[in-house]
Amino acid sequence: MRGPNWLGDAVMCEPALRGLRGLFPDAQVTLLVKPAVADLFVGHPAVTRVLTYDIKGRHAGLPGKWALAKQLRRQGFDLAVLFQNAFEAAFLTFLARVPRRYGYATDGRSLLLSDPVAVPDPRLLVHQVRYYWDLLKPLGLTGDPPVPELVVLPEEEQAMVRRFVQGGLTATDIVVGINPGSTYGDAKRWLPERFAEVTERLCRTIHKSPGQHISVVIFGAKGEERLGQEIAVRLSSRSLVLSGATTIRELMAAVKRCSLLLTNDTGPMHIAAAFQVPVVAIFGPTDWRTTSPFGGAHAIVRQPVDCAPCLLRECPIDHRCMTRVTVDQVYEAATKQVAVLPGLSHEANFSGSNEIDHESKMSKPNHRNILDGVTVFLDRDGTLNYDPGYLKIAADLKLLAGVGPALARLKKVGAKLVVVTNQSGVGRGILTLKDLEAIHARLQGLLEQEDVALDAIYFCPHHPDDGCRCRKPNVGMVERAVSELQLDFRRFYLIGDHVRDIQLAHRVGAKSILLTSAPVDAQSLDRLKVEKAMPDAMAKSMAEAVDWILNDAVKAASQPVGAAEK
Repeated sequence: MRGPNWLGDAVMCEPALRGLRGLFPDAQVTLLVKPAVADLFVGHPAVTRVLTYDIKGRHAGLPGKWALAKQLRRQGFDLAVLFQNAFEAAFLTFLARVPRRYGYATDGRSLLLSDPVAVPDPRLLVHQVRYYWDLLKPLGLTGDPPVPELVVLPEEEQAMVRRFVQGGLTATDIVVGINPGSTYGDAKRWLPERFAEVTERLCRTIHKSPGQHISVVIFGAKGEERLGQEIAVRLSSRSLVLSGATTIRELMAAVKRCSLLLTNDTGPMHIAAAFQVPVVAIFGPTDWRTTSPFGGAHAIVRQPVDCAPCLLRECPIDHRCMTRVTVDQVYEAATKQVAVLPGLSHEANFSGSNEIDHESKMSKPNHRNILDGVTVFLDRDGTLNYDPGYLKIAADLKLLAGVGPALARLKKVGAKLVVVTNQSGVGRGILTLKDLEAIHARLQGLLEQEDVALDAIYFCPHHPDDGCRCRKPNVGMVERAVSELQLDFRRFYLIGDHVRDIQLAHRVGAKSILLTSAPVDAQSLDRLKVEKAMPDAMAKSMAEAVDWILNDAVKAASQPVGAAEK
């Protein structure tokens, strides 16, 4: 069999491979494909052997093709089935003297085929899965094609589980996959910031079991690493960027682990469908009628513009087929997919960007939820964990004594916990975004062991000289949290160990607690006043800070309605 050259096409050809195996159950079946596709069928029951057609290496040029033809001739094949339509495929098997050469009569190759098959009428718009399947009907194949199926080995799945754990994910996480790129061309790519926004909204509306968390895994080919990082930095959920960092086999194992995949029209889209992972696919210049994920459990989002499908790699005008696909459209499609997943549900308001947050609406018996609607902003280094200067290695992060139990008390009475941290080490080149991602994954993991789930982590990666809006004491991170988490800005507290934390609290109207282990003398107080950084309270530990917040909340709750505003 000469298989297709593209990853997605190869997956769509898989039902036909099984169909051929059914026609010849005792045959030795060899699949000839290019290197990018070869690993897709390792261990597949329909294939006895995979041969690699290395067009850029040993099979380059006419000498290479002649060498491949001689290699095929030595195998003594009885039948060649050409799922690839190129003239070259027929020519190679003709040179290899395979007696029966079977394929569609395209590309002027009819004379090279012993059994040319009439090409389906292109006006009928046959799905590609059926196109490959129907090629075999003259050989005796009957019925309709099944959905594609792929195989990953148990050891490959276990290796990916370990890799997820190293990236901060756990075995019980709900994993949302994103595939924002496309090796075919930029025209197939939806906007990365919209992928991020949909994912943020979706992660906030998935109803999790107690102790369960949502993580995001971002996929992509080599050269798409920056695209993956661009999306990851916009996410508050913990994320793992695998763009450009997986083999085909690793990609398969990782995609199989997902509960949902948000994607452009790509090869990983078809891999997900083959593993029965629900897909939300965004289509623009390509034809959804012929290359959509095969099967009924998937959603297609597209805009019916006049120029689509054009099948162009680059848009020559304004890319309207993609830019007109809205966040709301993709989000609604995704929530419908989530609604049918076993053990998962969602609750959402589609009229705008206001989602209902299950965590804050759940009743918590045996607790007075005096902090419902309250957000506590937390500095990171020196507040939650020991501050070594520039923390560069995730394993070096260690929580300060008592932090976990103290924050657990806040969560039990309804508070949201949001970390806001300056991380100029990224801008200075001391650590990478990937390093920071691992550090934050460890922070979340350590807190989860104490029954503390952070609602979000926001960080400023900029150099102090960049003049950004997000570096504390500037308010950019808090503004983003208010917008994305739908926070009540009238009910903020902030805990930090630095003057800039208290200054930020003043700017956003939060009550502030300064953590300081050293005694505060008169000179220190004067300096705080001069710097406009006098806190509402000072505490020697996180436990003391939490005590102050709880006492303050009780006092506020006991005041008559409107007294606090007066």
